[in-house]
Amino acid sequence: MTDIDVRLREDVHVLGELLGETVRHQYGDDFLQKIEDIRHSAKADRRSAGEELSSTLGDLDDDELLPVARAFNQFLNLANMAEQYQLIRRRDADQPEPFEARVLPELLARLKQAGHDDQALAQQLGDLDIQLVLTAHPTEVSRRTLIQKYDAIAAQLAAQDHRDLTPAETAQIRERLRRLIAEAWHTEEIRRTRPTPVDEAKWGFAVIEHSLWQAIPNHLRKVDHALHEATGQRLPLTAAPIRFASWMGGDRDGNPNVTAKVTREVLLLARWMAADLFLRDIDALAAELSMQQASAALREHVGDSPEPYRALLKQLRDRLRATRSWAHSALSASVPPGPDVLVDNRELVAPLQLCHQSLHDCGMGIIADGPLLDCLRRAVTFGLFLVRLDVRQDAARHRDALSEITEYLGMGRYADWDEEQRIGFLQQELANRRPLLPVHFEPQDETAEVLATCREIAAAPGASLGSYVISMAGAASDVLAVQLLLKETGLARPMRVVPLFETLADLDNAGPVMQRLLALPSYRAGLHGPQEVMIGYSDSAKDAGTTAAAWAQYRAQESLVRICAEHQVELLLFHGRGGTVGRGGGPAHAAILSQPPGSVAGRFRTTEQGEMIRFKFGLPGIAEQNLNLYLAAVLEATLLPPPPPQPAWRDLMDQMAADGVKAYRDVVREHPDFVEYFRQSTPEQELGRLPLGSRPAKRRAGGIESLRAIPWIFGWTQTRLMLPAWLGWETALNNALAAGQGPLLAQMREQWPFFRTRIDMLEMVLAKADAQIAEAYDQRLVQPHLLPLGAQLRDLLSQSCQVVLNLTGQQVLLAHSPETLEFIRLRNTYLDPLHRLQAELLARSRNRQAALDSPLEQALLVTIAGIAAGLRNTG
Repeated sequence: MTDIDVRLREDVHVLGELLGETVRHQYGDDFLQKIEDIRHSAKADRRSAGEELSSTLGDLDDDELLPVARAFNQFLNLANMAEQYQLIRRRDADQPEPFEARVLPELLARLKQAGHDDQALAQQLGDLDIQLVLTAHPTEVSRRTLIQKYDAIAAQLAAQDHRDLTPAETAQIRERLRRLIAEAWHTEEIRRTRPTPVDEAKWGFAVIEHSLWQAIPNHLRKVDHALHEATGQRLPLTAAPIRFASWMGGDRDGNPNVTAKVTREVLLLARWMAADLFLRDIDALAAELSMQQASAALREHVGDSPEPYRALLKQLRDRLRATRSWAHSALSASVPPGPDVLVDNRELVAPLQLCHQSLHDCGMGIIADGPLLDCLRRAVTFGLFLVRLDVRQDAARHRDALSEITEYLGMGRYADWDEEQRIGFLQQELANRRPLLPVHFEPQDETAEVLATCREIAAAPGASLGSYVISMAGAASDVLAVQLLLKETGLARPMRVVPLFETLADLDNAGPVMQRLLALPSYRAGLHGPQEVMIGYSDSAKDAGTTAAAWAQYRAQESLVRICAEHQVELLLFHGRGGTVGRGGGPAHAAILSQPPGSVAGRFRTTEQGEMIRFKFGLPGIAEQNLNLYLAAVLEATLLPPPPPQPAWRDLMDQMAADGVKAYRDVVREHPDFVEYFRQSTPEQELGRLPLGSRPAKRRAGGIESLRAIPWIFGWTQTRLMLPAWLGWETALNNALAAGQGPLLAQMREQWPFFRTRIDMLEMVLAKADAQIAEAYDQRLVQPHLLPLGAQLRDLLSQSCQVVLNLTGQQVLLAHSPETLEFIRLRNTYLDPLHRLQAELLARSRNRQAALDSPLEQALLVTIAGIAAGLRNTG
């Protein structure tokens, strides 16, 4: 058995001990002993202890359910936090740098060996366009106040990570940890009410304020150092290879709570937050830059001031205050910005650049390249608008709006027209100078909301917005329809309108759709910048299973690269990835390097969702590591792309995709008992009514097809069956091996990053799956006539595990990563009680129809959060 780092094990032990003290102080020795008995029972042989553990939990009184659930949930959160800190803790001089710190310098050395010259390398790195799009996520249920306490605990772990502490200092740190853990324990960890879209946006802003605000300049400082060491070149001051966008407050697809009013409020809050954050920076800089010597260029702006830098920064400070004050006022009333309000990011960047250049000109470069440079990097990356807000809406809503308009005008019903008729009408109206919408047109509520959203887009500064994403896009007219609605509501500037191809059929049709669109001369002439296309991972996997979906995504990207090249149009692919393997999740670095050649050409856009935002960007040091991975992967995929797959690999993937989708749909769509089994064996019904996010669990009434991809996958993850991530692979791979394709599969895994990454992610999720836990849910929750289906699915899970072992030649899943296996084993000690307690709670809840604010329902929600925390990439 591999031992986890001694310091991490000690951190986990100390935090667990302090949590135990806190629990004992509130509930007494007997209750703490009950917690310990449950933990030791779970830690014993899992197979023999299962029934005993379930029996012990089943005997708990109602008033014990919530504190037991909270104890195990809190421990998993503390273990997560300790594990996160382990990634960034101080290393001894003889310890190697982590991969995340080495990845860029090592890549630059390889690129130079491959023949890339210094100047070209620096140019390419400075020109990278990586956009991380922060999205709300209903599985991120932890309250911001608790996240901040966990961050404070991490800070205390860092404080004790010094060998020269006195006994008094060590005791003081221990006391702070004890107090913070007590504060976390006595804080209700789960929201009582569903968050609003504005709440979610504020959560995203908090991640920027508390982590990314520090991480970005630190990251760019190290990028500049690595570049200079390798090439002698410097990263330009205006370079921002990684920027951030957001869907929080803009994603209205299936979420009636996101309205035009909400979008306006979130845009203003972002401007308020940006002004406030920059004010803090400028106040600090004004205090520090007391120097008298300045360049003539700076003197032109401030005259004969004895402290020229302070004089210039105070001018900027006054304008930032005016901007913040205006944004605050505009939240409650429509107030036009006054002359001092900053509206163009150059107004923020220029004074900082002027100070930086003047200090260098006057021989004070060491001062220029301190906090002033950090502020300048933030100004270029975040700017006056903090993040660019994307807007997303379903294509059907646009069709319905245009149908209402055309019917009002006596032109017939737009939705009933064929594609060519729609394109002809849309092109004609886009070119027409007269408005389409009559002055006295009074639309129905849904159309009015679509038009109001478009008006907010037209009224907002262009730099505050990202893209307009069309979910469930399936035709060229879907893009033109949005362009027409934006034109009719007053948008005079260009905006990227982005089709999102989600289902298997839509992915297969993505190339023809874009071919039709780019064949329109007027459309191509109106393009400003690259053509952005979004590839959906969640819904395609829900529709067809991950085998067929992954291959369809790959082929769609290849097709889009070829078509855009034919039309001499640059392409920006937007990857709609989630946290789980079933939603395209997995290690970002490997995922980027596995994309088709030519698809990552210096540009990359991807979603970062919910709890994964916290795990990847919640602490500045960890954020830096992940920013390094993104930057290095996109640079490598651009300059050292993988080879295209061999014809034999394509043929086998075609066959496996066909086998995989049939096997997946035979269960999910064709088995008559599947829907009922899913609803009985998982918390799917409860997820829809618990306050887990601002968005409803369903797009509309109906069965599996109507369920959003997140609760679909989240439900299976809670029971550890993990079905959406692997179902179909067992048949696809077994059929290939049975056909004698073992050597070819081995070659694909060795030489093709796409296939290797898919198998690696499949192996990871199978290692986290647990048939024994899934069976425990069945035994407690599922009616007898459905039990054979559960047994069949667990048999398919076993087949999937075995075929991966056959393919990798291992005896145990993840045998090549014993530390990961040990982490999973340790977490199971705390996850097993939560799983079995959740099954008990579900049974009691369904029997009693408990109220949402009852202790039983609160305990259920805590188990959901705890399991999510323990498994991490859950939704």
